[in-house]
Amino acid sequence: MTTCIALIVAGGTGQRFGAERPKQYLDLAGKPILRRTVEAFLRHPLVTGVQVVIDPAWRDLYDAAVAGLDLPEPVTGGATRQDSVRNGLEALAARGGCGRVLIHDAARPLIDAATIAAVVAALDGTPGAIAAVPVADTLKRGRDGTVAATVDRESLWRAQTPQGFRFPEILAAHRSAAGLALTDDAAVAERAGLAVALVPANEENFKVTTPDDLTRATRAVLSTLGDVRTGTGFDVHRFTEGDFVTLCGLRVPHSHGLEGHSDADVGLHALTDAILGALAAGDIGSHFPPSDPQWRGADSATFLRHAAGLVAERGGVIAHTDVTIICERPKVGPHREAMAARIAEILGIAPDRVSVKATTTERLGFTGRGEGIAAQAVATIRLPG
Repeated sequence: MTTCIALIVAGGTGQRFGAERPKQYLDLAGKPILRRTVEAFLRHPLVTGVQVVIDPAWRDLYDAAVAGLDLPEPVTGGATRQDSVRNGLEALAARGGCGRVLIHDAARPLIDAATIAAVVAALDGTPGAIAAVPVADTLKRGRDGTVAATVDRESLWRAQTPQGFRFPEILAAHRSAAGLALTDDAAVAERAGLAVALVPANEENFKVTTPDDLTRATRAVLSTLGDVRTGTGFDVHRFTEGDFVTLCGLRVPHSHGLEGHSDADVGLHALTDAILGALAAGDIGSHFPPSDPQWRGADSATFLRHAAGLVAERGGVIAHTDVTIICERPKVGPHREAMAARIAEILGIAPDRVSVKATTTERLGFTGRGEGIAAQAVATIRLPG
């Protein structure tokens, strides 16, 4: 199969959106917009790899958005989108290039598999092809706030992405267009004399530009995820010798450690079981048997990522998680925000979809006597159906 790389352009700042961060890092129904876009291409059978172009000033948000995905090091973008695309193409060329490249906006997270396949297929007969939608509305040319003329909409199309090209041709075209201000990659190709086919796409492949667009995209995603499920989890570990405990992915200083086959993170263990329970997919022990020596001392983030991956494989999202730590000591309060942030990072969801809290048993029972720590968790997921 000819190699086909999806080049995701995510270097913009999203000033028109007006958020505190670039729009590609905002939450869309439980996942960052960028992650949804990347996953759409990663799971497509005709796409052999994904390369993302970013503004390094937002590298921490990028890392959180794509945590756990199999991606190469991101490419640094340029001053304009055209510069960013060229940087991405040059990075691919430095690694030996590819047969075909699909250039796609990070802020178009609702791209469907059929459109991707149609753009790729069109490249069998032409050096370029773009997803596009025929103009259906009557068009008016305005002057000083009034209608100056009606524009013939016949043969007019609204360009979308992905815009696909045979790699050597589009690389050469971008190199020759450096310094020019062209509106999209098809315009770069046209300037170089390359034929570009129009591939009918779908209206849902719109670009998230305003808060209203994000609301529309959220409705579109949730409308496909009607199977809402809830799972619970519970875990206990006794104290042993040591000077820290691992709770919800963080090392917390303490007079004792926790005994367990892995890192004994009761919070992540309970949450992993909650997600597996919502999927009716067994428990943590059936996926990571304590009798298996490879899991001795393992980071429990591995277990939680696995559970989240199973949700993603089903085409679902993790809507919310709630973890309660039960102990007398150590105090969880000072670490709650960092714990929630760590869980959100592992799961690839927004921090406001993660709750971490703590309670005691008023000195009753084994936790009250300071013999160990318990945790319980609830996870809500949404699956197609």
